[in-house]
Amino acid sequence: MDDDDWLQALAGDGDAFARIFDRHKDRIRRHSYGLVESSADAEDVVAVTFFEAWRSRSRVRLVHGSLLPWLLVTATNVARNVSRSSRRYALALSRLPPVTSVELASTDLAATRALRGLSLDDQRVITLCVLYDFTAVEAAAVLGVAPGTVKSRLSRAKQRLALHLTPSTA
Repeated sequence: MDDDDWLQALAGDGDAFARIFDRHKDRIRRHSYGLVESSADAEDVVAVTFFEAWRSRSRVRLVHGSLLPWLLVTATNVARNVSRSSRRYALALSRLPPVTSVELASTDLAATRALRGLSLDDQRVITLCVLYDFTAVEAAAVLGVAPGTVKSRLSRAKQRLALHLTPSTA
């Protein structure tokens, strides 16, 4: 079983841990496929499960000389977290305005460059509030921050954008 390899892994032996991984990875992968929606998510579950086993190796308990029961329980918990994260991500995407193709006139090129020169947070708040007319409350829900934070970010982002658009007097 896993007893000898696990004792060596506890001492920091990566090769012993690799043998345990090779022994159980397929079983954990099959288990994970039934718990998440995509094969990529299942692969993530396997990776995180074994990462947690290595990270928490001093607290992991073998059952009848096998690590498999602990791995299966951990994979189930990781799969729940992955599923919750996927649902939150899908919900956040559903709140964003639909993607449309926008043709920029040459006069808009400077504004586009200026917007791209801002931080990602500034770009997001400008895009939602200025380009798509989201209210501070709506933008706050999408960004996961307070409406007051959106207002202050928007004010600062507009100032920074104006600096990029105003010709330098120096």
